[in-house]
Amino acid sequence: MQSQTVIYSLDMMNSLICATLVLIMGHAVKSILPFLRKFFIPGPVAGGIFFAIMSLIAHEYWNHELHFDNQLKDLTMMMFFTGIGYMASFRLLLRGGKEVLLFTLCTVLMIVEQNLTGIGMACLFNENPLLGLATGSISLVGGHGTSAAFGVELEKAGLAGGLSIAVTCATFGLISGSLIGGPLGKFIIKRHSIEYPGHSEFSSDECEQEQTVKHLREDTLGAALIYIFSAVAVGTLLMDWLKSAGFVLPAYLGPMVVACFIRNIVDCTGHRVPDHAIATSGNLALQYFLAFALMNLHLWELKSLAGPIAVTLAVQCLFLILFVYFVTFRIMGRNYNSAVLCCGQCGFGMGATPNALANMATLTGFYGQAPRAFFVVSIVGSLIIDFVNALIITGFSKVLS
Repeated sequence: MQSQTVIYSLDMMNSLICATLVLIMGHAVKSILPFLRKFFIPGPVAGGIFFAIMSLIAHEYWNHELHFDNQLKDLTMMMFFTGIGYMASFRLLLRGGKEVLLFTLCTVLMIVEQNLTGIGMACLFNENPLLGLATGSISLVGGHGTSAAFGVELEKAGLAGGLSIAVTCATFGLISGSLIGGPLGKFIIKRHSIEYPGHSEFSSDECEQEQTVKHLREDTLGAALIYIFSAVAVGTLLMDWLKSAGFVLPAYLGPMVVACFIRNIVDCTGHRVPDHAIATSGNLALQYFLAFALMNLHLWELKSLAGPIAVTLAVQCLFLILFVYFVTFRIMGRNYNSAVLCCGQCGFGMGATPNALANMATLTGFYGQAPRAFFVVSIVGSLIIDFVNALIITGFSKVLS
């Protein structure tokens, strides 16, 4: 007879201490295991998965569980999505020209394809269709941040272990996205005999050449926090009003949309929002949000779904390759620049923007520079895709719930 599980519930302060320890643990693990750096596995993810493995051992062998206070997790989640909202500048989108618009279209189609593929595979295995979203763009395009946020929403909608599934798939995506991008780009160039600039000394460090090193000042950081918390406050009030009117939407959606609205209003007035400080604040919130979310990762919930998840992820990899080759390559012009864009799309289509830039840097290091491709991927991958993905996922989840 199995003994009863002993549950330890921690308050907000002790939960914050544990989250900080997870962050420290993550950086320590990354310094010991080089492959985590090679595949751009975030520090909080490394620490969180290590913590989850220890929790699994405690659960399976001693029937002990830790339960954490989620108030700070919810706050940091809204701060993270608010930061995404402030990055959604229509002026920057238009400044990128036709290529950015076309690549955005390709990426939107890819997101829809991933979710339809995931839902189709879930139905094939007679599983909850919400599993298809967890193995779709939530984890693959969205990465660990979006997985942690929407995983909780999926659990509320009825998918048991939604958080664990999404985070596991996101980890798989980071690794596979780093592995398939370069070979696919090389295949496209050779298959179509594409002319290329020639060998250059372009390295992965240069993929950040567009980024200027900026130092945060106290007043700039203060302004960024005012922007963020103002959008969180107004967005939360908006969500409460919609809820009272009978519309139940995820809590992050209001702050994200309000932030997008504020950003574009400020752009129209000729002023600037403190982009760098907002991005830094959002990234810091993301670090803690991931730590809080992964501390709640219950790996023992994945046992019954291991087979369907593995098959679905393999199919997702195959379909991404086919989509990039038959859709993106042709829409973007069937030239060297489009081949490099395809390489990058594999990176953030299965992982994150750093994976995309690293894939492209490897390819262009051999075949020659493609600065326009780096600009397009940086704009779409960093400023647009998370916002669009969140809206599409929300639409799918409302239909399936």
